[in-house]
Formats: sequence, structure tokens, C-alpha cells
Amino acid sequence: MSLPFDPELLGLVAGSITTSAFVPQALRTIRTRSTRDLSLGMCVLFCTGTTLWLCYGLLLGALSVTLANAATLMLNLPILWLKLTEPGGVLGRRAGA
Repeated sequence: MSLPFDPELLGLVAGSITTSAFVPQALRTIRTRSTRDLSLGMCVLFCTGTTLWLCYGLLLGALSVTLANAATLMLNLPILWLKLTEPGGVLGRRAGA
């Protein structure tokens, strides 16, 4: 069955839309430097999963999977770093110290 479009184009559009959903959160978190309402577990699992999807895309040579997950990871790594280094966080100073 021949498709009237390149499926990779569909993947690029889908990846662009889902990745762009993280832009407002990333900008807000970086601007305010507040990750208080974000779960560390969610941040770690999400970055881990995104990294695995990126590797999968690279191994398959799937441009849409690779680009979407590389961009999503770049948006979420700063959030994870801020979460880890916030006061009282795993790498941050203890509150009141």
C-alpha cells in the first residue's frame, strides 16, 4: 500500500508538536528557577525515557524520532538540573544551611 505522503513527515510534525509542549514549562522553570511543583521521580524517569527514545531513533536512523527526542531532552535536562540542585534537593544545599 502506497501512502500519499512520507510517513517521516508525519513523525516530524508530531514530534514538533509534542516537543513544543515543553517549551512553556522549560522557559518558566528556567526563568523562575523553581521546580517545587515538579516531582524528582518524574523528571528522572522522563529524561531517562527520552534518552532511550533518542538512542532508539539513532539506531534505526529515524530522523523524526531522533530530532524530537533530542529537542525534548535539551528542554528537560535544565529542568532536571534545577530540580537536583534546588535548596534541599539531592545536590542542593539544605534549607537553612
